Amino acid sequence: MDGDFFMTKQKCKPWEIALLLALCLFFLSGIWAGRTQRDLANGLVRLHVIANSDSDADQAEKLLMRDKVLDLLSPLLAGCDSREDAADVILTHKSDLEALGDVSVTLDTEYYPTRNYDTFSLPAGEYLSLRVILGAGQGHNWWCVVFPPLCTEALARQDTDAFRVLDEDQQDLITRNGTGTVLRFRLVEWWQALASLFR
Repeated sequence: MDGDFFMTKQKCKPWEIALLLALCLFFLSGIWAGRTQRDLANGLVRLHVIANSDSDADQAEKLLMRDKVLDLLSPLLAGCDSREDAADVILTHKSDLEALGDVSVTLDTEYYPTRNYDTFSLPAGEYLSLRVILGAGQGHNWWCVVFPPLCTEALARQDTDAFRVLDEDQQDLITRNGTGTVLRFRLVEWWQALASLFR
């Protein structure tokens, strides 16, 4: 009986073995992708500016508000060495941000999809997010990263100091172009979608 059972277990078909290996690879890759996104998120504060509406005037006001927020915060955050330091500075100056206009300001965790910017990309996931909502907050939004200062002109000049709070692997991950980066970021999204089914 035991011998028959052992012989039956040895007769796995090649496609079954391939499927098992593929599943193992997917789960290991998913664990890596989730950890990579979390580690990256632990070093960033995203910026989310939401317009009052989609009218031309409100969309223009959104961009003006973005510039005001960055003008206020960029010098204040320049000396920060961690996300926690940046969060403290933002909360300390929350009333200054609210005084910029008819806005509500929050600092909380928010989900972001994969986003490609001019010189870097970020995977989907939850990030600490500075949300600046104009008026009713019913219009299209604008996303970037307020810490480290990846929204500024310094980044357009390829100022690598903007990435100094990230380690080399994280810098390489978000600034590398090509299908490899896209695949890694898609893997993060797939893994998050799968994990949400079991929550």
